[in-house]
Amino acid sequence: MSTQVKITRKTTADIKKMKASGEKITMLTAYDYGMASLLDESGIDMLLVGDSLGNVILGYDSTLPVTMEDMLHHTKAVSRAVKNAMIIADMPFLSYQISAETALNNAGRFLKEADAQAVKLEGGREFSEIVHKMTYAGIPVMAHLGLTPQSVHQLGGYKVQGKKEDAAERIMQDAKILEEAGAFAVVLECVPEKLAAEITAALSIPTIGIGAGVNCDGQVLVVNDMLGMNDRMTPKFVKKYATLNIEIKKAVKNYIGEVKNGAFPDSEHSFK
Repeated sequence: MSTQVKITRKTTADIKKMKASGEKITMLTAYDYGMASLLDESGIDMLLVGDSLGNVILGYDSTLPVTMEDMLHHTKAVSRAVKNAMIIADMPFLSYQISAETALNNAGRFLKEADAQAVKLEGGREFSEIVHKMTYAGIPVMAHLGLTPQSVHQLGGYKVQGKKEDAAERIMQDAKILEEAGAFAVVLECVPEKLAAEITAALSIPTIGIGAGVNCDGQVLVVNDMLGMNDRMTPKFVKKYATLNIEIKKAVKNYIGEVKNGAFPDSEHSFK
């Protein structure tokens, strides 16, 4: 006799209900066990294991060098920590663009090996068939439109997308096509606030904004950016809720000083 396993993490159904009820959806990136634990305990709705780990964790200039093995490794770490939030894994560059078969196999690995609940992929109508195949196979898909970092060279840099009427119309149609293909949500990155509002109103699935204004159904940020983990220039859409880089440097300098002058370890931190 089989037993049913209760799903404790938020699901696609929960996320869709939040849009229907008008409750804003919160999402942040996570790349490791410790940070994922803190974010989950804080009540975040969704955690994205983003290919942005290429920039903020692995030190690359873009997301393009990130591999499937990189993504699986970090998704596994996040999954071990999370009890409540929904976990979405980014499909890295060339993990889904080559063929539908390759895309389906790679997407399945995130659910089968890394305990993610969904995948996210960049691109519009050109990937609608792949989104449909994944959804049909039981793999929830979050779409990603507007500024798509994996296409940064084709886009000519990190620029706001959809400013012109024809470009805006294409993004709108892409969103509708991907919804029809089965996507359960769509990230809108760096698009004008008015366009994001129009897309949000036109879709029955949630929109998650990043540099797309307040009218999206939810918001996502790179956790390292919003916590101020570095002192590099950050995009306009990033609000820093802390400046941890300053606190960390201060703590490390205090540690160095105490070790150098013999103040640490003291009797309180030594064994007798």
